[in-house]
Amino acid sequence: MKEPIGRDPLIEEAVKQLITLAEASEMSGLSHGHISLLINRGIVWGVKVGMNWMTTKDAIESYMAIERRPGPKRKTGA
Repeated sequence: MKEPIGRDPLIEEAVKQLITLAEASEMSGLSHGHISLLINRGIVWGVKVGMNWMTTKDAIESYMAIERRPGPKRKTGA
């Protein structure tokens, strides 16, 4: 049987991997606002679906695996 027109199995599989920022926040311990900021800065992958931003578990796990140094940043320049 043929797939209905307009249904791409690759796209459908990608959509299944999307999670809301609330889900990402719960799994990472980061706030919803911080994850939104990371997406807007291009640090974490995300996509806007309708009025909501979404990301993937893999994107959050990749970000969490990066070693980060918390605290004030060193000032550069004069």
